[in-house]
Amino acid sequence: MQHWKRTTQLANHLFEQGELVDAREHYLQALALAQVLFERWHDVDEAVAVFVIAHHNLADLHLRLNQPHESADYLCSAHQRLLQASQEARLPQALREAALRHSARTYTELLNFIAEYGQYPRTERLLNRNAAAASELAAQLDVTSAHPAYGIH
Repeated sequence: MQHWKRTTQLANHLFEQGELVDAREHYLQALALAQVLFERWHDVDEAVAVFVIAHHNLADLHLRLNQPHESADYLCSAHQRLLQASQEARLPQALREAALRHSARTYTELLNFIAEYGQYPRTERLLNRNAAAASELAAQLDVTSAHPAYGIH
């Protein structure tokens, strides 16, 4: 984890100095480390957090480069992976739960991005797929009868 932190700090410094190409290279290294740590680090919340941060750093960098399409891809990748991880039975329950908790942040960031930069093909596909899955799950659980106080009709 220390290597990820040092790599990210260096990338942040380069980003602040306007050395965006070099910052991108270090952010990509940090992302690769975060992907390795995702299933291996003992602190699942920390592992998921660095995974999200690595993606969001690259998304911010591409916004600075006026490449919102690439930013959308990184935001979608982070959110999609967390949703997948939350459903993967082979992963430890604690990691699945951490992924689901952190997906609230990735979802919010994705919505904020869309509000500012508009929809992109990948954001639209991801959000439509998630909406369809949520509707299907609600139907399977028969949410209306289980929670009449919510006023769902």
